[in-house]
Amino acid sequence: MVGPEGISARPRAGNWMGGEGGGSWRPAVLPSPVCPPGLTCWIALCTAEALPACPLPCTCDGHGLQVDCSGRGLTALPPDLPAATRTLLLLNNRLSFLPGGAFASLSGLQRLDLSNNFLDGLPRTAFGELANLTELQLRNNSLRALDPELLRPLPRLRHLDLSLNGLARLPPGLFDGLPALRSLFLRANRLQSLDRRTFEPLAGLQLLQVGDNPWECDCHLRDFKHWLEWFSYRGGRLDQLTCTLPKELRGKDMRAVPMEMFNYCSQLDGQQSSAGLEVPGPPCTKASPEPPKPKPGPEPEPEPSTACPQKQRPRPVSVRRAIGTVIIAGVVCGVVCIMMVVAAAYGCIYASLMAKYHRELKKRQPLMGDPEGEHEDQKQISSVA
Repeated sequence: MVGPEGISARPRAGNWMGGEGGGSWRPAVLPSPVCPPGLTCWIALCTAEALPACPLPCTCDGHGLQVDCSGRGLTALPPDLPAATRTLLLLNNRLSFLPGGAFASLSGLQRLDLSNNFLDGLPRTAFGELANLTELQLRNNSLRALDPELLRPLPRLRHLDLSLNGLARLPPGLFDGLPALRSLFLRANRLQSLDRRTFEPLAGLQLLQVGDNPWECDCHLRDFKHWLEWFSYRGGRLDQLTCTLPKELRGKDMRAVPMEMFNYCSQLDGQQSSAGLEVPGPPCTKASPEPPKPKPGPEPEPEPSTACPQKQRPRPVSVRRAIGTVIIAGVVCGVVCIMMVVAAAYGCIYASLMAKYHRELKKRQPLMGDPEGEHEDQKQISSVA
């Protein structure tokens, strides 16, 4: 197309406006895209449906990753917990029981807080399917015993709090499946002794709190003391393990008790091992029947004696008894020595008094007159006459 100035020009998109004076191009105005009103509502509805629903008694964050149900007076777990939950707070409630597989739908859960409840027992499968859990809080409940398989489904657990419960013992194998555990809290329970084998799988443990327990620092705690020395040597932190019994060690830290105090434990172990190798014989009783009298004839060969062996004197089974025995023996010996000294002094004093008495008596005899002497003098005079 040739323009008015004879220059060839390409037609541009637009509307051709023809008229008497000639034609001209007018640029076309395209309409701007306008979102219909219903689209916004549809997007909002889809977004709302995609977000997980929060249980009624709890509060959730925007994405449902943290569900806070603390202090709601709950006696059972809230239903329909979001499957994407990462943190579940159930502290300060009235939970007394957890069913098996209670958190099976929360496979992504990382933190679980059940502190300050009334839990008195936990089934073996209470924490099943929680392979991603890293923190478990069971502080201030009423737990008396734990199943050895309770913590096996938690290989990534790093922090475990069992303080302020009524635990009297920890079953062997409780921590076997926890290689990642870093901190363990066992304060304010009823623990009296611990088994070294229970803690040996915790190679990565860094913090251990065991205070406020009635520890008995006897042979049952000797092996655990060895483990504590190894734990401290590799940099582990321990609050305090204060002895309650025996009386001589009350108030002392178990780590400060010398190993010589446990020498008698080796003797007890030797006695028990030797007793286990002996072949058990018939029981010995005081009212055992007398052996039959031998019949007249040639004397039979002597048979080995089957009489009951003489019982050994029992040895002290604790440091307290050993020290008490030494003190009593010393007191008795001291009293006997004092009595012997007093008796010797009394004898010497008595002998000296008697000797002095006889000397005085001999001095007084010439003054008082001696009838026997006069009688002898008369005999002599008569013989002379």
